[in-house]
Amino acid sequence: MTSADPPLPAEGAAPEAELKHGAISFLDALVIGLASTSPAYSLAVIIGPVVALVGVHTPGVVLASFVPMLLIASAFYYLNKADQDCGTTFSWVSRAMGPWFGWIGGWAIAMTGVLVVGSLADVAVRFGLLTVGLDSWTENTPLIVGLTVVVIVAMTALCVIGTDISARFQNVLILLQVASLLVFAAVALYRAIAGTSSLEAQTPSVTWLNPFAEGGAALTAGLLLGVFAFWGWESAVNLTEETEDSASAPGRAGIVSTVVLLGTYLSVAYAVVAYAGPDFLTEYEEDPDQIFAALGTEVLGGWSWVLLLSVATSALASTQTTIIPASRTGLSMARRHALPHALARIHPRFRTPDVSTWLVAAIAAAWYVLANIISENALQDSISALSLLIAFYYALTGIACAVYYRRQLTRSAKNLLLIGIGPVIGSILLIWLLIRSVVDLNDPEASYTGTAWFGLGPPLVIGLVIFLLGVVIMVFWRLRDATYWRERAGIAPDPVTGDPAPGDPATGGPQSVGVKR
Repeated sequence: MTSADPPLPAEGAAPEAELKHGAISFLDALVIGLASTSPAYSLAVIIGPVVALVGVHTPGVVLASFVPMLLIASAFYYLNKADQDCGTTFSWVSRAMGPWFGWIGGWAIAMTGVLVVGSLADVAVRFGLLTVGLDSWTENTPLIVGLTVVVIVAMTALCVIGTDISARFQNVLILLQVASLLVFAAVALYRAIAGTSSLEAQTPSVTWLNPFAEGGAALTAGLLLGVFAFWGWESAVNLTEETEDSASAPGRAGIVSTVVLLGTYLSVAYAVVAYAGPDFLTEYEEDPDQIFAALGTEVLGGWSWVLLLSVATSALASTQTTIIPASRTGLSMARRHALPHALARIHPRFRTPDVSTWLVAAIAAAWYVLANIISENALQDSISALSLLIAFYYALTGIACAVYYRRQLTRSAKNLLLIGIGPVIGSILLIWLLIRSVVDLNDPEASYTGTAWFGLGPPLVIGLVIFLLGVVIMVFWRLRDATYWRERAGIAPDPVTGDPAPGDPATGGPQSVGVKR
C-alpha cells in the first residue's frame, strides 16, 4: 500500500457507502408497508366524505380504489425484480423513460413526504391526548405545534438509528392499530345486526359493494379519496436494499399489504355504515378527523379509548414510515448525481441515509409550522394537493413498467397481463383521476381555505408550485452537473425466465446504467 492509498476499513467494519443489507425480513417490510398507509387515520379521513358521495355503497368505492393500487403494485414488484434500488420510481423511470421523467418522479415522491409528515404527527399528538383524557389540550395550538415538532424529531431519530430498530417499533404499532380497528369493527357489526345500535343502523348487504350505484361523478370523487387511503404501501419497496431477498420480498410485501388493507378497509367500512347509517357519517364530511372520536364513544362507550389509540398509533407509525420513501429517494438521486452528493451520505454506524433523512424531516417540520402560521386550513389544503402527486408518480411507474419490459411482453400471457396491460390500465385510471383531481381542486369553495389563490383553488396552487419548483431545480441541477443525464437506459431481461433481451452487443441484454451506488 502506498501513502496515497486510502486506509483499509477495520475488520468487520460496515461499508461506508452502503445501506445495511438484510436488516429486515419480508414480514418487517410488510408491516412497514401497512404502517405507511396509516389505516386508522386514512379511514377516519375518508369515511365521512365518501359516505356523503355514495352513501351505503362506500365499501364498493373502497373495493374499486383497490383495483388501480393492485395493478400498480404489480408494476412495483416486477420493476423491483429488475432493479433493487431504494429510489424505486426515480430509478426505474430513469431507466425506462429517461432522466427528465425519472427526476420529476423522484421529486414527487419526496414532496409527498414533506407535505404529509407534519399532518400525521399532528394527528398522533391530538389523538394521543384524547386517548389519555386530555381533551382540552387539543385546543391549545402552540402546544400542539410544539409537540408535533418533537414527534417529528423523535420519529426521524428512530429512522436514522436503524431500519431494523424501526421495523421492530412498527411491529408493535401495527399490532395495536389493527387489533383496535378489528375490535371496533366487530363490536359495531354485532350491535348493528343485533339491533342495539344507538344510531340509525342499516342491515349490511352485498349490494353495498356496487361502486356504480350513485353514478360516475360520485364514483370519481370517491376514488380520489380511496386512492389516498391506499397510498403508502410502496414504502416496503423503498427498503429493498435493506431487505432479505431484495429481488422479490419487497415487491411481494407491497402486493400483500394492499390485499391486507382491502380486507381491513372493507371490514371497517361495512361496520361504520351498518352501525351509524349515512346521515350520521355525513355530518363529519367537513371535519373528518373527529369521526372516529365520535364513533368510538357511540360504539364502545367507556372503551372508546381503544379506537382513539388506534388512530394515534396509526398516525405515529405513518409519521416514521412516510419519511422512508422521501429519504431513500433523496439518497438514490444523490448517488446518481441528480441531487447534491451530500444527500448520499450513509451513517457509518447505523448505515442509514442520515443527511437525507434529517433534511426531509426539517423541511416537513418547517412547512408544518409555516402552514399553521398561515392558517390551519392551509395545512389541510396542502394535504388535499397530495392526490396530484400520488396519482402522478404511481401512473408514471405503471407506464415505466410496460416500457421497461417492452421487449418481453409478448413472450408469455403472464408477461403481457401482469407487466404490460395491468400496469398500463392502472396508470390510465390514475391519469383520469389526476385530471379529475385538477378540476376538483381548482374550486376555491371546495377547499378548506375557502378563498381563491391567484384565481385558483389553494390545493391546486400548492400542487402546481411544488411541480414548477421541481422543474426549476431539475433544470438548475442539469446545468450544474449533467452526470445523471448522461446515463444510458437499459432494456430489462425477461422477468420470469431471466433470459436477456436482444440489443446489447456484449451480452444480448440491457445496457447498464451509469453510476448507481
